[in-house]
Amino acid sequence: QVQLVESGGGLVQAGGSLTLSCVASGRFVSVSTMGWYRQAPGKQRELVATITAGGSTNYADAVKGRFTISRDNAKNTVYLQMNSLKPEDTAVYYCDADLRRSWTDTYGTVWGQGTLVTVSS
Repeated sequence: QVQLVESGGGLVQAGGSLTLSCVASGRFVSVSTMGWYRQAPGKQRELVATITAGGSTNYADAVKGRFTISRDNAKNTVYLQMNSLKPEDTAVYYCDADLRRSWTDTYGTVWGQGTLVTVSS
């Protein structure tokens, strides 16, 4: 009934930039906090950044000053601008969002399918 679809991943050289997008669609009445996580091969999924509906942001130390999270509430979309990319940023990037089915019910946290970002040295 609801889904998140990421796009924008790809191959980039170290020092380059990429912008990821994630769109929420389906039957819901509101989207609260949205975020980006990543999972590198052989590692656990980790937080990259989150943003509340009001625009408050939180970043992992590893990406502070290089990545910027933003959102367009009218489009139910969250973005991740990634600059000065490093090989260690290589991972599958997932977005998540807290979606409400109605004003009294919630889907909880919904995840996208992920998009691969590969940074070559």
